[in-house]
Amino acid sequence: MSELGPGGMIAHRHRGGTVNGMEVSATFDVAVIGGGVMGSGTALHLARGGMRVVLIERGRLCRQASGANAGGMTMHDKPPVMIPYFLRARELWETSAEWLDGDAGYRQTGGFMLAFRDDEVALLENRLDERRAVGMPIEMVDAKRARAFEPGLSDHVIRATYCPLDGYGNSTLAGILYHVALESAGVDIREETEVSGIEGGAGAYEVPTASGVVAARRLVLATGVWLRPMARWLGLEFPILCDVKQMVVSERLPPIINTVMRTANQRLSVKQVANGTVLFGGGWPAIGDLARGGVEIIPASVVGNIRVALHAIPALAQARLVRAWIGLETYVADRMPVIGPLPGMDDAFIIGGMNGGYTLSPYMTRLLAQRILGHEPERPLFDPARLL
Repeated sequence: MSELGPGGMIAHRHRGGTVNGMEVSATFDVAVIGGGVMGSGTALHLARGGMRVVLIERGRLCRQASGANAGGMTMHDKPPVMIPYFLRARELWETSAEWLDGDAGYRQTGGFMLAFRDDEVALLENRLDERRAVGMPIEMVDAKRARAFEPGLSDHVIRATYCPLDGYGNSTLAGILYHVALESAGVDIREETEVSGIEGGAGAYEVPTASGVVAARRLVLATGVWLRPMARWLGLEFPILCDVKQMVVSERLPPIINTVMRTANQRLSVKQVANGTVLFGGGWPAIGDLARGGVEIIPASVVGNIRVALHAIPALAQARLVRAWIGLETYVADRMPVIGPLPGMDDAFIIGGMNGGYTLSPYMTRLLAQRILGHEPERPLFDPARLL
């Protein structure tokens, strides 16, 4: 039997026997399902807080949506209420050597949101005051000033907003660092382990997998686009939606772009990273059918994104494209994060559904860990109950 130790953690964790003929492993304080940056970050903070944690991932850590994203870290299009969270998250990426034991590749380049038409200029102007009011350093610049930063901008750009804190990270490198940090913190990492259900509750969860049943007193769901079907295992119906994004990367090029750039109509995100490759992405979608497990790149969408890029930066005409890929991004109707205890459950939690999740992840996971460890989070969470 298990006994509760200080802080509600399990002091005697061994639990023998079987469930439905499957061997039950030792009981953990927390089982985190989902090994992207949200699950990995939550598991890391909880383990460092003294809990015994198991992290279960169907593939490899940080190799799904967390590895497919381009690592962009911009605030131009984020809701004002989220700006303080983004500012703190950016600081954490910048100081990753202090808490992730290595440089996660964050580069502060500054960033623009470009306007080609008067109505787009008006859209950018409408956003300025509310973003400044919550601490975002942002200014409107004319085309001449923008070209002082980006000499390659075309004459089609008439105005832009500029934020000096924008930049990008290296999502592949971050995944490697998380793996090392989690092992160092004593997290039981179970990769290539698919979960087939969730049983029990009220401090006694059992998670069947192909390699056996994982038992835990607390549960964290951090599975991205699979949050909705997993919540159903607990009797909850969350309206989690999915955007199917596609990215394209060029061969290595001489320096062409100095900053991270987006367009006011959300149809382009473009940046040139340290190795010289240029990453193109944005609002041009791919096709995804999660029910059947299939995704598909749309060539016309790739062409559309490239055309917008050339409209902004003509020198990109020399770029030869090397590869395209797809990532899945979760969201909910109000475009706010979903983070906190599941309704009616004090020991089961959910984290995800947020625009800019990669950027936000080190801070949002820290806030959730504070809540699970019994502390008051330094900033408010975003109650999942509002979605029901």
